[in-house]
Amino acid sequence: MRGAILATALTVAALAAGPVRAEPDNYTESERGRYLTILGDCMACHIGPDGQSLAGGHLLETPFGKISVPNITPDDETGIGRWTADDFDQAMRHGVRPDGTHLYPAFPYTSFTKMSRADNDAIFAYLRTRPAVEHRVDRDTLPFPFNIRLLMAGWNWLNFTPGEFQPDPQRSAEYNRGAYLVEGPAHCGLCHTPRNLIGGDQTSAHLEGGALQGWFAPNITADKRLGIGDWSEAEIIAYLRTGHTERSAASGPMAEVVAYSTSQMTEADLKAIAVYLRERGGAGSAAPAPVPAEDSRMRAGAAIYDDTCAACHVGDGSGATGMFPRLANNQLILQDDPTGILRVVLQGSQSVATPQAPTAPSMPSFSWRLTDQQVADVATFIRNSWGNAAPAVSAEQVRKMRELTAERPD
Repeated sequence: MRGAILATALTVAALAAGPVRAEPDNYTESERGRYLTILGDCMACHIGPDGQSLAGGHLLETPFGKISVPNITPDDETGIGRWTADDFDQAMRHGVRPDGTHLYPAFPYTSFTKMSRADNDAIFAYLRTRPAVEHRVDRDTLPFPFNIRLLMAGWNWLNFTPGEFQPDPQRSAEYNRGAYLVEGPAHCGLCHTPRNLIGGDQTSAHLEGGALQGWFAPNITADKRLGIGDWSEAEIIAYLRTGHTERSAASGPMAEVVAYSTSQMTEADLKAIAVYLRERGGAGSAAPAPVPAEDSRMRAGAAIYDDTCAACHVGDGSGATGMFPRLANNQLILQDDPTGILRVVLQGSQSVATPQAPTAPSMPSFSWRLTDQQVADVATFIRNSWGNAAPAVSAEQVRKMRELTAERPD
């Protein structure tokens, strides 16, 4: 989340907009373009300082430095007002600006390449209807040598395969629609797929979870233990529509996805996404042996949990439906990487508000109250109680996360 102002704008935008009711096929080209910008979650990244336009300007964190997000309003001087439809399509599907310079893959052209020319033309038509906002953005914020855009030609050769989405003739139309959405405009893999050393997708672990911006985007394959294979279709739809289920509440970057994108998708598209994800891979990883209850870390963690967590999440980890997620069989907690649970314990969390779930419960930060070892102990306890089983957390992991969250006060 990018500060209190953005959090407020995010909540207001979600509550005001509501879901898009009409089916995309019934739209004019510009209306269809608007819906496609919702599918692509354009507002979450390109939101301007006014909290309403697509004027860009905020700094997007990457492992290689911070990238300033561009202005995509039709302003001639600072936006894309002088671009043609061909220019826009080239940027979307090939990651190249009109002047021939390469875009960085923080802009997910590696996913948008799967979109059709007709879809990109519709988005461009919609963007042309938006108010032009004069807002100059510094496009050279990365340190040397990553600021040399020519290097992206080599990166693309190693990591990027252009090509429009091709439906699987052996699958249903609904499955293929879900595949198109997840792999194309919604670009779910940008967050939920781990990265190699130079920032490319680890394709062998597609959608199996990845760390980003101090958070962890969990496994969303059909893996029943670590992914969403244990989730029902209705549960996936409810999470995407409202940001809440009994086992999860969207916060951090996912809160923005829900507020600006999935909560405004049609029911048919949410169902298609659920169908695709429930059939999408997942190695079905075996659970590790749980840390024994008599382990000193578990005993210490149990005492901390009873004192600090049980009032909301209940003694058996069952939580309170609609308010506080359950911790038993919670996939975010079970990930091998404990970033998710450590981030929430140390910094707290504000869940998303949507028209269907406007309460937006929050969790306070406990970084001021618990030592590194205490955080490690309670995280280890939660990850190994009520049928859960996951690697123990060390005080050193907590220390590193504490340093990381201290740099991100929001």
